[in-house]
Amino acid sequence: MSTAILEEKAPLPAQAGPAVVNDFSIHVATANGSGSMSSNNILMRSIFQMGIPVSGKNLFPSNIQGLPTWFTIRASKEGFIARRRDIGVLICMNPETAHEDVRTVHSGAAVIYEESLKLDGLRNDVHFYAVPFQKLVLELVQDGKLRRLAVNMIYVGVAAWLLGIDMAEVERAVEKQFKNKAKAIEINLKAIRGGFDWAGKNLKKADPFRLERMNSTAGKIIIDGNAAAAIGCVLAGVTVVTWYPITPSSALAESFTDYCRRFRIDPETGKPTFAIVQAEDELAAIGMVLGAAWAGARAMTTTSGPGISLMSEFTGLGYYAEIPAVIFDVQRVGPSTGLPTRTMQGDIVSTYNLSHGDARHILLIPGSVQECSEMAGEAFNLAERFQTPVFVMMDLDLGMNNWMSDPFPYPEKPFDRGKVLRTSGDIDRHVKKFGAFERYKDVDGDGIPWRTLPGTTEHPLAAYFTRGSGHTERATYSERPDDYKNNMDRLARKFETAKAHVPRPIVSNGPGSPVGLIAYGSSDFAVEEARVILRKRGLETDYLRLRALPFTPDAAEFVAGHERVYVVDQNRDRQMYELLTLEVREDCGKLRSIRHYDGFPLDAETVVEGVEAGEKN
Repeated sequence: MSTAILEEKAPLPAQAGPAVVNDFSIHVATANGSGSMSSNNILMRSIFQMGIPVSGKNLFPSNIQGLPTWFTIRASKEGFIARRRDIGVLICMNPETAHEDVRTVHSGAAVIYEESLKLDGLRNDVHFYAVPFQKLVLELVQDGKLRRLAVNMIYVGVAAWLLGIDMAEVERAVEKQFKNKAKAIEINLKAIRGGFDWAGKNLKKADPFRLERMNSTAGKIIIDGNAAAAIGCVLAGVTVVTWYPITPSSALAESFTDYCRRFRIDPETGKPTFAIVQAEDELAAIGMVLGAAWAGARAMTTTSGPGISLMSEFTGLGYYAEIPAVIFDVQRVGPSTGLPTRTMQGDIVSTYNLSHGDARHILLIPGSVQECSEMAGEAFNLAERFQTPVFVMMDLDLGMNNWMSDPFPYPEKPFDRGKVLRTSGDIDRHVKKFGAFERYKDVDGDGIPWRTLPGTTEHPLAAYFTRGSGHTERATYSERPDDYKNNMDRLARKFETAKAHVPRPIVSNGPGSPVGLIAYGSSDFAVEEARVILRKRGLETDYLRLRALPFTPDAAEFVAGHERVYVVDQNRDRQMYELLTLEVREDCGKLRSIRHYDGFPLDAETVVEGVEAGEKN
């Protein structure tokens, strides 16, 4: 790497006024299918490699190519990684949305744009930088087919000059993005260099936004929640995945497939030790999962809201016949097709009670990419311990977007396979202690029966019927009212037992504040930032982050200890708020609702505004 590149610095603002350093968002407006994802990732990673905390959010249409797409990179010296409403730097590359994009930025923003769009006449309170991107790409890229993609790299160079991004880090990011593809590295670096050099000769910096080196990302990684969950599944010993493609969960199955091809090939035979099936639909996918799990495999599927709806009947079978399964629900905006590429926490109530009749399921709700990985393993332990479907409730924002994280710790706990009689000796000892092996009998009061796995023993008592119809404790068919009621009461008792085993909430209490906040999932990032803002404005808050359903006693205790508790939901119908009102009946009058449901990730300002409005009343 040349010394010239290493020493290049961006200019200082020409006008007087305080600089805005490492605390703003870069908003890139392009068209879907134009190849901008690579350039945006390079821009984000370059900032990350400068030691500045970042996050990246991709807002894209649900078609394949041509419609507008936006990518937002937030740099925050304080480490905040939730979405931020205001935009510091706007890069306009899409004529379709350019005028609207310029109108939405706050006063004082910097706007980099294709000069032919002539946007500088739209406003007089922002800093415009016209760049001849289309002319530059003709000079810098000789291959006509590559120009449409390489033009995006030019804005990386312009932004690097304007904001002070170290070109050495840009070069490292390009090499990481394209790995060993020498030709791609050469072409894209030339385009970036061309943009950087052109900006240095032709632009005069007037805006206050700058990036300066920090040391806040050492040892950290950037990863999306889907890939993190896939890592957790590999570490959890999953051997069977059956799935049907659906946004935004497909990448989870695809990432799992990639990891299996690296780590799940028998070194002696060269054959895979896993089974991955792309099913014909979601019904087939969940059916195969139940079959594999019944046979003893750790099996899972991944889907989103529409798939959850289709899985209702099979989920009821898993609940009533007591078969372990894990379902990842990467939630998106509904109902119906809804907005497939927007985020929401809209499946909480429907999934909690998924099935006709009486049913209630364990839900795990990760709040970070690290928890996506950790809760993947926990989900399989719980599914086998309680012999029931367990749902991991992610959302599009957490699943598909890029998050900064500490590396994931390697799991140290052994797998919990639950109550399984594996050998003839196990069965003989069980019969001696309890008098018989009865598949659906609760022998120790926790509601969880013992089970056997097919093919593991030739003991004559090991076999049983797996029934989704009415059955006795011995798994024989029955329509007797007392048999049905006893079975349903035992399932309810088992669900009560689960309260002591699901992940407990994370509670952050301050110096006795009367105001509490409750949130879950990806809302955590915005809520934590909102608490800092509220504290600076004189309002201390306590905070409980839910991580699972059923509720543990912590939730009721938290509500009881506060005068007002604001429940943050990313859905219209305030679903967690409604569930909490049933859980804390005597104190439900203390609850207040903050809702966010426009499909964009939650921002701290929404939480702050909700709390301040409530405190004025």
